[in-house]
Amino acid sequence: MTDLAQDLADFITAAPTPYHAVAEGVRRLTAAGFVEQPETGSWTDGPGGRYLVRDGTLLAWFVPEGVAPGAPMRIFAAHTDSPTLKVKPRPDTGAGGWRQVAVEVYGGALWNSWLDRDLGLAGRLALYDGTTVLVDVHRPLLRVPQLAIHLDRGVNNDGLRLDAQQHLLPIWGLGATEDGDLLEFLAGEAGVTPDEVAAHDLVVHDVTPPARLGEEEELLAAPRLDNLASVHAGLGALLAAADDAAGVVPVFVGFDHEEIGSGSATGAAGPLLETVLTRLAGGFDARGAAFAGSRCLSVDVTHAAHPNYLGHHDPTHRSVPNEGPALKVNANQRYATDAPGAAAWHRACRDAGVPTQVFVGKNTVPCGTTVGPILATRLGIRTVDVGIPVLSMHSARELCGVHDPAHLSAAATAFLTDPI
Repeated sequence: MTDLAQDLADFITAAPTPYHAVAEGVRRLTAAGFVEQPETGSWTDGPGGRYLVRDGTLLAWFVPEGVAPGAPMRIFAAHTDSPTLKVKPRPDTGAGGWRQVAVEVYGGALWNSWLDRDLGLAGRLALYDGTTVLVDVHRPLLRVPQLAIHLDRGVNNDGLRLDAQQHLLPIWGLGATEDGDLLEFLAGEAGVTPDEVAAHDLVVHDVTPPARLGEEEELLAAPRLDNLASVHAGLGALLAAADDAAGVVPVFVGFDHEEIGSGSATGAAGPLLETVLTRLAGGFDARGAAFAGSRCLSVDVTHAAHPNYLGHHDPTHRSVPNEGPALKVNANQRYATDAPGAAAWHRACRDAGVPTQVFVGKNTVPCGTTVGPILATRLGIRTVDVGIPVLSMHSARELCGVHDPAHLSAAATAFLTDPI
């Protein structure tokens, strides 16, 4: 189990952005014999493992020997993006003799968690020739400095108040600011010339390595556990299911843009997954029966009970790290779980020998949501929401149990191969 936690830490380090998460996923799938299904190419039927990439979204599936189009599908759905600070199109700014980078908040980030951290910069550069190149400055480059307490003496009692436009600009040096400085630097890091770069998608990221902590090192602190912990588990489950699937087609999808509502061409509300599943089902006329026999596991982290804020949690439906992934239930369909879906999850956990818990939000503290309700609505496929418990969700650095990544991967493997 701890080996899998270390592999998760390695995966997170390799994936500072959705584009890097997709690249690392492709590397692992290719090493296992999966081949690319080009989105604009002819569709490849027949047995074997294939994957499809669109920007920060990755789909992969395995068709077992003897399974014809129209077979039920078992889908693992997660997301590749995390709350962060995204670089604006014209990034070069500054004030008071400092060189700074213009950013905007991406998703529901905890702003204060980005203060006084060593930050790198990563993403993709889009070139005039139509290609893109990945870039990752994985070393201390940026910092968002907090105002000294001598200049804000009420901060501890009155609370920290931040203006996203004014107070979250990272510094990256001293001197006069000139347009083009940052992109010239990043082009050099990526091995291209500045004249080749037409546009960019860049975010900042914490460069502190993931670390085990606690007296027995039973906890893992890392950035982007939400939701790379699920992406990592899903890829591992798909590769394991490729050896055991019979009569069903296991599918993995990691969507981009969940943290901002999923409304994009690469998000869960877009048509990409539906198009692929329709092709796997043998076409539009055949997909009705295939979808009716299919199931989806929507996997996103859930809130661990916070010892300093227990009043924010339902007293009988709390989740705790290292006691297994939690089944997520909400009467108002913020999670898509229903009783038959819950039964399928409990069966998978039983078959895998994995513990599980149940999370329900407190009535007076509304919960978030996931890709689960979106996919259930769009596809009409029974969907169940689960996730491992974490503390500090949406912080620049989060905390989970070291055993839960293995618990999740094992249960997900059983779910992806379940013929019932």
